Amino acid sequence: MNGSSSSNAFSASSKLGDLFASLAVASNQQWSEIAATAQSLANDLRIKNVEQQTALGKTLLPQTLTSLLKGAAQGSAIPGPDQKAAVFELLRVAANLCVDHDENRNALDEAGFPQTVVALLEAYAESISPEQTAPMSISIPDLKVVRTAIGVLLNASMNYAPVKRRLVSLEAAMTILKLSISIYPPGSWLHPQKQAEGAPEPHTEESWTLRTSLSDWAWRAISELRDEDEDSSLENLFSQKSLPYLVRSLQVSIPPYPSPPPGLSPSLIQTLLAADEEALQESCGLLEALCIDVEDVRLSLARGMTNPADPNGVPCLADMLAFIEHGAPLRLPSSDASEREKKEKTIGRCKAAVINTVTEVTGDKKNVDVLWDDSDPKQPGGKFVQRMLGWIKGSKDAVVSKGEGARDDLVICASVAVGNVARKDSHSVALCNPPISLLSDLAAFLDPEVDIKVKNGVIGLLKNLAVASPNRKLLGEAGMLQKLASSEIWSDKYDMVELVQVAAIGIAKHICNANPLNSVSLVIPDNAAPLQPTALSQILALVRRSDTVAIKSEGTRVFVNAIKSIWSTEAANISDTTFQRQRKEAMLQLTTPSIAAVLAQLIGRSKRYAILISEGAVSLYLLSLSSNGAVIVLDALMNPLPVEISQKNSSSNPLSQPLSAIPTNDSPAVTTPRRALDMLVWALKNSDTPPEVRANIATLAGHLGRQGVVDSSRARDVQVLKDEVKGVLERIVKAQEKGEDAVEDEEESEEKVTGALLSAAKRALDAWGI
Repeated sequence: MNGSSSSNAFSASSKLGDLFASLAVASNQQWSEIAATAQSLANDLRIKNVEQQTALGKTLLPQTLTSLLKGAAQGSAIPGPDQKAAVFELLRVAANLCVDHDENRNALDEAGFPQTVVALLEAYAESISPEQTAPMSISIPDLKVVRTAIGVLLNASMNYAPVKRRLVSLEAAMTILKLSISIYPPGSWLHPQKQAEGAPEPHTEESWTLRTSLSDWAWRAISELRDEDEDSSLENLFSQKSLPYLVRSLQVSIPPYPSPPPGLSPSLIQTLLAADEEALQESCGLLEALCIDVEDVRLSLARGMTNPADPNGVPCLADMLAFIEHGAPLRLPSSDASEREKKEKTIGRCKAAVINTVTEVTGDKKNVDVLWDDSDPKQPGGKFVQRMLGWIKGSKDAVVSKGEGARDDLVICASVAVGNVARKDSHSVALCNPPISLLSDLAAFLDPEVDIKVKNGVIGLLKNLAVASPNRKLLGEAGMLQKLASSEIWSDKYDMVELVQVAAIGIAKHICNANPLNSVSLVIPDNAAPLQPTALSQILALVRRSDTVAIKSEGTRVFVNAIKSIWSTEAANISDTTFQRQRKEAMLQLTTPSIAAVLAQLIGRSKRYAILISEGAVSLYLLSLSSNGAVIVLDALMNPLPVEISQKNSSSNPLSQPLSAIPTNDSPAVTTPRRALDMLVWALKNSDTPPEVRANIATLAGHLGRQGVVDSSRARDVQVLKDEVKGVLERIVKAQEKGEDAVEDEEESEEKVTGALLSAAKRALDAWGI
């Protein structure tokens, strides 16, 4: 810029100061003069000259701009007709003054300019209603003012935290969102509104162009403010009141679509389509983020779905579901294949974000009862649950056969959502029984050819259904163990999706718990597919090859539950001869060195989890009751434990810890035991170990050391076991008999001796003839 232009800029700045000084008696002519002077200065500032920018920012110009902007309102919130041109130009001056200039951003902030701009925007937004669907009736001059005001806030806050924080505190993001969606409701150009009497402007090409550019600047400003708030909750920016505005962007993608109105140029149509697409993507991203961060948003969406009259609800979830199910890009005759494909991908990404939103809503524990409604017997579960069940049942055939129109996304969304609602036992039981009877539909999705993402959702739902004990018999009758075995989920093909494998293990673990019939089904071959590897063999192979603690421990707990069920009195009393034949076969399949070894490894890795040590000890005891079982169990206890890579896993990994186990204490781990027997002895000695766990260990040791239980050729190993356990058992008995504290390693430790522990210790010593 030459010296003359720079001189003009400073002259214009000085003149604005003079005009402000006489503002108290300002006439319409003076406002015209303010507008002309500000326009000249704004135009000069458009030409990049950092030195001039800096120099002007150090003058009284920021204060002058703030004072003039306040004066333009003349006591009203929106500038009058004579002031609008001046306000527009003053905003342009401020926008150009602070662009890429932190010092001037600070100067404007200190002068209160951003606050004044927000107040101006709030005035325009005051009359906006969430129910408003037609484009806001607003004149071209007002459109320019609002758009430029948003532009000022964008320039002032871009990569500049102090102004961002100021705007966050003023709730500017919500004001900008309301104005943007109301001035340019996405897709509104497809529905020409009858011009209201006295409306300031028809929807001309200029009007649409201003509205779409305003929308673009608004989303950029919101994005900038979100960046400032990235380390804290979005609740500082938006609340549930923002939901109707965000959801409006989704509605444009829900058929039927009208044809574009006549009179719009092809280039304008492309601009309008781009604005709709941007609003859709930004809205879907915000919906997802809000549901993750803000509890009130999740609760409001659920309440609004099941009870639209609830004052604490926002009835937007139904529109979100409609978008997931029916959303598609507008198809124009002029669109080519590549453009259509690009738009399909955009819609797909947006649907994925909204699906995540729905699953976040259902994942909130406070919504489990809200989303389930039993008020209408014709709609068990209520309209939300029925909508999800409709997606599952209606999509089944196409998804399983990979036929035309297969909607994997609907099944994924619905299965996760229903699975979340099924966390309550009464809901879970209702889903498995008439009139819903969902199990056969879910079983179909376990076909080997079904996509793993679908299996993930379905298996997660089945796991939650299996938690409720009344469902376990029904899951067994539905052949769920056989379906899981045939699904290949436990094969090495899916080792990269361990979370799904663990969930499938969880199903088997739950339905084998206290259920002999299901436990036998786990072990013996399926009559319908005799050559298919059993669920037992597949889980065992997975446990042995995995380096993940959760898979190893939870997989082994399946065997624990199966052993306890098959060896139970209930199983022994079942009179069915076919079952008893199968039960004996299952006992043989379970009493093997490989099963005993993984049970011993469960004990060895579970120092912090007394319940797992106990489960391993009880299961090994039951195995030892079988023919030759005692020798197998003794070997498992005495053999060296493998050095497991899983022990080195970071505790931050959700799969690096056993599931469903509660640590006994927070004491640091000791040296890794060489044998499972070492861990049993440690747990038996440790007075912090629950007495019932110590009793189970004593029972196992007592049985293995009993005369004749183990072949005499293994007498040396039996003696080693007795030598390591004997002293501990004797101290337990002695402490109880004398009423004294037991002594361990020359340190006093209070013994917690219960009747069960004392009895088990005495029985073991008696069995050994001591």
